[in-house]
Amino acid sequence: MKIPELLAPAGNMEKGLTAIEYGADALYLAGQRFGMRAQAGNFTLVEIKEILDTAHRRGVKIYVTVNTFPHNDEIDELPGYLEDLAELGVDGIILADPGVLRLAQKYAPNIPLHLSTQANTVNYAAAQFWVEAGISRLVLARELSREAIREMRRHISAELEIFVHGAMCMAYSGRCLLSTFLTGRDANRGACAQSCRWKYAVVEEKRPGEFFSLEEDALGTYIFNSKDLCLIDYIPDLVQIGVDSLKIEGRMKSSYYVATVVRAYRAALDLYAQDPENYRLPDELRDELHKVSHRPYWAGFFVPTGAGIHHKTAALVQTHDVVGVVQGYDEARGEAVVLIKNRLRKGETVEIMEPRGPVRIETITNMVEGDLGRTLDEAHANFTVRIPMPPTKPLSMLRVERK
Repeated sequence: MKIPELLAPAGNMEKGLTAIEYGADALYLAGQRFGMRAQAGNFTLVEIKEILDTAHRRGVKIYVTVNTFPHNDEIDELPGYLEDLAELGVDGIILADPGVLRLAQKYAPNIPLHLSTQANTVNYAAAQFWVEAGISRLVLARELSREAIREMRRHISAELEIFVHGAMCMAYSGRCLLSTFLTGRDANRGACAQSCRWKYAVVEEKRPGEFFSLEEDALGTYIFNSKDLCLIDYIPDLVQIGVDSLKIEGRMKSSYYVATVVRAYRAALDLYAQDPENYRLPDELRDELHKVSHRPYWAGFFVPTGAGIHHKTAALVQTHDVVGVVQGYDEARGEAVVLIKNRLRKGETVEIMEPRGPVRIETITNMVEGDLGRTLDEAHANFTVRIPMPPTKPLSMLRVERK
């Protein structure tokens, strides 16, 4: 039995280091160009080297996305960039365009090439074509069912990767023109404005200015608004099918999102590996995934669970706020050094989520600002405070329930 790789998003250095600490086996990230999330912080070449060094010391792999569909005026910039990635020694390049594939084979010949979900691979004949072209891993289209993935596995020996968690795109395999038409921001070149999340109505041509809702709902109608994907309940199926990598969406999401989702899937995979015959997903892991900002969850196309459109609102469900991230622990004083993210008051009860182990409850009995010794009744974003508590690991997160 092979336990799949857990692949986490790294929109910037902080998120990447968080994913490593919380149990990711690999990260996917972008440089400053040619990635599908141009609005994320992304990485300079110097930063890619830095996170590569850190990741490799921990046995974690780094895959770099070069998966936009570049136009003619961008092609000349690719060879030098691919050579830089090859020199750095990244563990894989994720691409979607045949031209980029050929350039990568020429300028980064020793780097494994992964085919992006943007290439919408939905059958084993297409998969075999890409394998013969030099692809070592296929990131399958999100439109595939459990049975279709199993059939793909029977025919294809190359590695298979699927998305298991995060936001879903209403366009086929994410190849969308809506943002380009409405805003001029090309989704296929990394600049999606998420126009599918906007509110839409119908206008009859002889009644200009009169907007007719597509559904009688005071909040409007969100006809392109997909639910979020969540496959944590299907870990046994994914392992038994023989999927090689489980991918979490979210390079634009927060470090708290990355930590929470990676931690839950890591725990689920580890529990299954310990005792497959008696495995049962603990309710608390499923509950953890509801404590990050999300739209209602569904199983996507993996199993037939009904329509994935969430009509009521584009707003995210958010029950908890992260209020602080532990930067270090002073054993002599018995205090955690905490970087405050949102307002935290003395006397508040917080949940402390560490990279490993159960979530614990603590009451904030005291807060001292940095080394200044000034006692605070209330701390605000970007304050660094010392808080008495039992030993707590760096990058642990303090959160409070929203009322």
